[in-house]
Amino acid sequence: MNIAVYSGSFNPLHIGHLAIMKHMTDEAGYDYVYLVVSPKNPLKDGISSDSGRKRYEAAVEAVCRHPELKVWVDDIELEMTEPHYTIRTLDALQEREPENSFTLVMGADNLADIRRWKDYRRILKDYGVAVFPRNGFELKTVKAGLIDEDSEYRIRLLEAEMVDISSTIIRNAIASGEDASGWLM
Repeated sequence: MNIAVYSGSFNPLHIGHLAIMKHMTDEAGYDYVYLVVSPKNPLKDGISSDSGRKRYEAAVEAVCRHPELKVWVDDIELEMTEPHYTIRTLDALQEREPENSFTLVMGADNLADIRRWKDYRRILKDYGVAVFPRNGFELKTVKAGLIDEDSEYRIRLLEAEMVDISSTIIRNAIASGEDASGWLM
């Protein structure tokens, strides 16, 4: 099977994440999405890895509210030691399920910053990425810069509608007493 690996903190899951997961199976041709809840992104501050299990459980509940999804919420990173590098996760998934093919799902902002990722060359060559547009990023230009570095990189640009919401916006709205339920998954 062709599996789209969608990894992140998902703090919280929202309608933008939902749109991406639906797009991956309904339009982009992937058989399944593995939603991998990451305890701690090594490139970001501000989230404690201690909240990983709680975010995983919240993700399971959110996905269960959408039985139409072809999504598996995976806790593989919760069982791994830190740091939680994406390449380690992809390698562990491939070892666990050698019959499947894995592709990493990311936004254009992450592709623009991928050179900071551990073993990013292996991610781009061995697994490849499927990239969603994000405001402020010219996907074709970012891809061209990476392909100039190595023509064997597998970078698939997805044509998808952007949902202009983020977990940060939702957390800030909740903190200020606003009703954010319409944005939540």
